[in-house]
Amino acid sequence: MVSRLSGDAGGEGAGPGTVRQAVVLAGGLGSRLRPLTRTRPKTMVEVHGTPILRHQLDWFAESGVEQVVVSAGHLAPVIGDYLAGHQLPLRTDVVVEERPLGRGGGLKLASAALDRPDEPWLAVYGDIWTRFSLAGMFAHHRRHAALATVALTRPWLPRGSVECDERGRVTTLVSHVPPPLRVNGGVYVFDPRVMELLPDEGDHEEVTLPRLIRARQLTGYPVDGPWRAINTPHDLDDIERELAAVTDDA
Repeated sequence: MVSRLSGDAGGEGAGPGTVRQAVVLAGGLGSRLRPLTRTRPKTMVEVHGTPILRHQLDWFAESGVEQVVVSAGHLAPVIGDYLAGHQLPLRTDVVVEERPLGRGGGLKLASAALDRPDEPWLAVYGDIWTRFSLAGMFAHHRRHAALATVALTRPWLPRGSVECDERGRVTTLVSHVPPPLRVNGGVYVFDPRVMELLPDEGDHEEVTLPRLIRARQLTGYPVDGPWRAINTPHDLDDIERELAAVTDDA
């Protein structure tokens, strides 16, 4: 049986060209974020005094999303209690995994609870803090007419890059140079038909995405705005320093 918890709803209806529903994957143990995740799910770890999940809900609401379904597992009641105790910018429900289903299974479970099964939907990993145009990503998705689109970000390199000569001697130290390669940013737009391709249990990155790639049905949306995956306490310290610097400069 799936438990379902609802938070208060608010906000206005979506305009044209927007995605109206989203899924947040929040079922993991967050082992690398211990001890913070001993008493709360990873998505409830605070960034600048606010849970990651709330940052995501605000971002979605600003983009015209009307419903979010959170796929929860580890310490799921913490999420439900937060939603019940706060005024939220949009409708937010929680579906709870009775046993770990993996990311693909969590996506499938949560997507089945969306109100509009015939419409596209967003998905985001619960440890992602970011701000970029979801309207721009959806426009890219529609323009390429693919079943799925993934945000492609540049990983943050805290120590910059190093250049050497032919003898291995360092010639240049460069700070904060964007790496040339992009990575999966953990934010997706899915066509409704993707639900059928998700596994009941397992990882969609191992099952569903390779199938979409073989069919040439996965497009990438380059993102150069702020993006961080909060995987460790060090990641949390880094983003806190960055946000504090932004606040000081404002």
